[in-house]
Amino acid sequence: MKNLGYYNGKIDTIENMTIPMNDRACYFGDGIYEVTYARNHKMYCLDEHLDRMYRSAAKLGIKVPLSKEEFVELLYDLVNRVDADEQIIYWQISRGTAFRIHAPKEELTANVFINIRPMTIKDTYKPMKLITMEDTRFLHCDIKTINLIPAVMASIKAQEMGVDETVFHRGEFVTECAHSNVSIIRADGALQTAPADNKILEGIARGNLIKFCKKFGVPVIEEAFTLDEMMNAAEIIVTASGTLCAPASEVNGIKVGGKAPELLKKLQDALVGDFIEKTN
Repeated sequence: MKNLGYYNGKIDTIENMTIPMNDRACYFGDGIYEVTYARNHKMYCLDEHLDRMYRSAAKLGIKVPLSKEEFVELLYDLVNRVDADEQIIYWQISRGTAFRIHAPKEELTANVFINIRPMTIKDTYKPMKLITMEDTRFLHCDIKTINLIPAVMASIKAQEMGVDETVFHRGEFVTECAHSNVSIIRADGALQTAPADNKILEGIARGNLIKFCKKFGVPVIEEAFTLDEMMNAAEIIVTASGTLCAPASEVNGIKVGGKAPELLKKLQDALVGDFIEKTN
C-alpha cells in the first residue's frame, strides 16, 4: 500500500477512511496520541512511545483496549503493509464514541486510530531558526493529548515568520517548543533542560539526548532556564522524534549558538547512529 489508515479494525488508504462524527476526538479532543518513525519497517523507540501512551491514557482515565504486546503486533502488521522503506507512524486513542456530552454517563470503549505514510526524518545537522512565544497552554502538558490548538497557532506563526519552530516560555522561563523539546549546552559544557513536570511533554528524543550526555560524561541539569540563558548558551538543541538533535542558529532574528560545535557533533553522530542501528 502507498499509505494506510486504520480505525478499530478497518483498514484502507488514508484518503478512503472515515470516522464516526460522535468520536469524542471530534468534539472534545478527548484522546491521546503518539508518533514515531520507521526505517526498513522497524520502528524507532517503540517501547518508549508505548510506555508514554499508557501513562497518558491512565492520567485521563482512558482504557486502552489492547495490551502493549497486542499493540506492538498490530503496529508491525500495519507498518509491513506500507511499501515505503521510511515511514511516519501516527496513532491516537480517543475515549470512545457517544453523543456529545462532556462527562459520558457510562464507560466507553476507546477508539484506536492509526495512519502510516512515507516520510523521512529531518536532517539533524541542519541548523534551525526559532521564534519565541508566551506559553498559554494548560498545565497538563505532560499528557500527550490531541488538544493542540496552541501548538497549531504557534506553528502557523512560525510559518508566517519563515522559521522552523516556536519556543514557548512562561514568563522568563523556557518550557518547550510547539512540537519539540528544547535544551541548551551551557558555557561550562553541561546540558540543561527543563524538568519533566506538568509544564512539558517528556519527549523520547529528549530522553535519548540525556542518555548519551550521561554516557559521554556530560553533566545533565534538569532545571528550567531563562530566555536570556538560552540566548547566551553555547548551543541550543531542539529534539523530536523526527528531528533527533538539531541545533538552532537563530532566535527572533538574532544569531545564537555555534560555541560548542565538537560536543554538538558528537551528540548528533551518536543519536543518528542510534537511529540507524535500531532500524537496520
